[in-house]
Amino acid sequence: MSDNQVFLNGEYLPIDEARVSVLDRGFIFGDGVYEVIPAYGNRPFRLEEHFRRLNNSLSAVRIDNPYSETQWAAIFDRLLAQHHGDQSIYLHITRGVAPRDHGFPADTPPTVFVMCSPIAPTNPDYLSKGFAAITLDDIRWQYCRIKSIALLPNILLRQEALDNNATEAILIRSGYVTEGSASNMFIVKDGVIKTPPHSDQLLPGITRDLIVELAQQQDMACEEATISEQELLDADEIWLSSSTKEILPITRLNDKPVGNGKPGAVWKTMYQHYQVYKQQLREQAEGQH
Repeated sequence: MSDNQVFLNGEYLPIDEARVSVLDRGFIFGDGVYEVIPAYGNRPFRLEEHFRRLNNSLSAVRIDNPYSETQWAAIFDRLLAQHHGDQSIYLHITRGVAPRDHGFPADTPPTVFVMCSPIAPTNPDYLSKGFAAITLDDIRWQYCRIKSIALLPNILLRQEALDNNATEAILIRSGYVTEGSASNMFIVKDGVIKTPPHSDQLLPGITRDLIVELAQQQDMACEEATISEQELLDADEIWLSSSTKEILPITRLNDKPVGNGKPGAVWKTMYQHYQVYKQQLREQAEGQH
């Protein structure tokens, strides 16, 4: 087991020594929220935006944030200092340990867990060929804006995609695209980038928002608007985005080619802008040492 430590309820300890009660409400009910924060050059990616989303999720499920942003940053810095290369910070907060009852327990301290894991780079061969996806009905609940640890519907949808030799499931609700089972999504039609607007039906993705910002900075046509299932099927390009996967080109949908069946020109341009942004983060981090 690795000597690298994790953070659990105020302690730093090896992961094989970390223990949580079987009465933890995260274990019993899936009663908690989480965040995944990439770090490049040991510098967390868009930390302010991740803190904002964390606070929104905590507020929505009525759990008090146990730490200030300064305290969180200190925890992240200590864990990241053990590692080299790009890392993913996983932060997990539950309502804590209490007798099993659906109602909220009184005065129960939350359970807080944080760990770092390496971000594996995407195989360049896969990027050059693109990835496959399928469409599935969005069977999840009505508050997908909350980054809940209760991910069983997402797991079932993602596994159905894998069972069909696809990387991801693109979800459809009432005839419109919401997101992937573990990603946000974009289409390109006639050179215009389009992504569904923020709503209760999808998670407000940090990487998704950065892509929109980069498009605006680079004068690339981009709009936030609803996408019908037919628009998805007719798209010239389809992308998926997430904190650890960045921007993936989907070149097959429901076993049919997207556009010409190859990663599109608009995706290639955006992918390069994203890599420049990441490299600037690394260089800024080096300059601070």
